[in-house]
Amino acid sequence: MNHNTPLPQVPPASPRSVRRLPDVRRRVTTAAQLRVQGVAPAEANEQCRPGGPWQQILPGVYLLHPGPPTSEERLHAVLAYAGRDTSAPTGVPAQPGGGEPHRPVYEEAMITGLAALNLHGLASAPPLPSLEHIDVLVPRPRRLRSAGCAHVVRASTLPAPEQATGVPVAPVPRALADAVAQLTDAGVVRRLLSEAVRGGHCEPAAVVRELTEARLLSRPHVVDAVDSLIAEGRAITEERLYTMVREHGLPDPVWNVDLRLPGGPHLGGLDAYWPEHAVAVELDTRAPRQDEDALWSEYARKREHLERLGITVVYLTPRKLRDAMEQQAAVVRTALMASVDRDPSAYVVVLPR
Repeated sequence: MNHNTPLPQVPPASPRSVRRLPDVRRRVTTAAQLRVQGVAPAEANEQCRPGGPWQQILPGVYLLHPGPPTSEERLHAVLAYAGRDTSAPTGVPAQPGGGEPHRPVYEEAMITGLAALNLHGLASAPPLPSLEHIDVLVPRPRRLRSAGCAHVVRASTLPAPEQATGVPVAPVPRALADAVAQLTDAGVVRRLLSEAVRGGHCEPAAVVRELTEARLLSRPHVVDAVDSLIAEGRAITEERLYTMVREHGLPDPVWNVDLRLPGGPHLGGLDAYWPEHAVAVELDTRAPRQDEDALWSEYARKREHLERLGITVVYLTPRKLRDAMEQQAAVVRTALMASVDRDPSAYVVVLPR
């Protein structure tokens, strides 16, 4: 995130000149940036006295006007407080006429929690002005405390930040976990999780994985919301599969069936099956709460068994259906076309599931 200060050498900028500056990065600055511009700490403190043109909004972070901060200013102030300015010069004051001051780049900090969900566009997240504090995600080793409107959240490994309205924010699954950690209202939790999945912001598996890592699945209201989320995610993925078959001209399969050998064992359930081609589609909607290695071994055993019987199994993930539906349709179409060159499959009984 970039910040910029419009300060001349001495004296500091007047309230009138500050108000004319439209860029939030010129209205929010840090003590380090002020020093680079030749403004000593004593001068900054003088400007922040009652009735003065500036105010200290967070430790070491200044707002260069006297009025209440906007939501945008609060976001930038929190990032300025929590982030490391990796672009800062070595402390040499800017020279008169030397051009525009440097724009700091803050790293090791990103907005998370409810504020991040708002920036991602989730309508279920409260508006920014209503938030008493803004969650900011930083590396665990950082010696940084929550202060003012900045609530510090720590992570062993930071996710790659995304950009929303020009601000670095945590990906939706991580932001959801950080928000849910502070929520006790089951209805709010359910709405946030549901909108995140229905709105295409993320897949249920990614959300459950973050909630699991945050050790939130011991809370009954979170478990209930996750159960609803997984069921809803499954329904959404099935609808995408129907859409893929319909919109990409694939022949109609039989839907949601069980296969059995005549008089023999159950072979497993399938989401779509083309009996005349011996081609099956199964949706990989594993829940991360389960033992993934054991569950994947079960998938592999099932696939191997069916393919020994001459049945081709295509596994599709929710993400692939969402992001690359045309490519997945081509995979299924190729499997259907290739069936003419294979030996006939074993006779199986197809039953409704």
